[in-house]
Amino acid sequence: MPAYEAAIFDLDGTLLNTLQDLADSTNYALSLHGLPRRTLEEVRCFVGNGVAQLISRAVPEDTPPELEARCLADFRAHYLLNMENKTAPYPGVLALLDALEAHGIRRAVVSNKFDSAVKGLCQTYFADRIPVAIGESQGVARKPAPDTVFRALEELGVPGGRAVYIGDSDVDIATAQNAGVPCISVSWGFRSRAFLLEHGASAIAATPEELFTLLTGET
Repeated sequence: MPAYEAAIFDLDGTLLNTLQDLADSTNYALSLHGLPRRTLEEVRCFVGNGVAQLISRAVPEDTPPELEARCLADFRAHYLLNMENKTAPYPGVLALLDALEAHGIRRAVVSNKFDSAVKGLCQTYFADRIPVAIGESQGVARKPAPDTVFRALEELGVPGGRAVYIGDSDVDIATAQNAGVPCISVSWGFRSRAFLLEHGASAIAATPEELFTLLTGET
């Protein structure tokens, strides 16, 4: 019997490589308002806390709040139309999800990306492989608050003591801790192995195959 009944995944940097599309929409919004563009590596460091924080970090420090709000609105509109241009699952992810299903492990996604984008991306790239997908929405605290993890557990019908959270960032480590579930970090995403260790990672998978072993005890 697998060690866990449910695997709850982060999305960006864990299941999907969304970085280039996020950077393109960020720079579209910045350029639209005459603000300096950001490099791919800068955007990599900005993601993880939701798109409002992404844009807040991307605009210059002295940007007026009303201009930042317009940039955020333009980012959202552009991203919804362009979020599948260059995004793709990381190699081995689809096979991992299929193997977890075969082992009876339920799957969900919990992300700080806005809810319509989370649901749209999961439907496009995973369909029935991810039956529960939850993103940022009004009135629900985003990660590292545990609220969205609790909602996913409720929808999956699995108690917290039988679930694990999987992500690529310090936010994900904190989210799992706040939800009272174990965390497995992945080092193929937006943060390095060294960064994850510095921020308290206790288990790190370098590949989806290693993650499968950590989840099931099998190779």
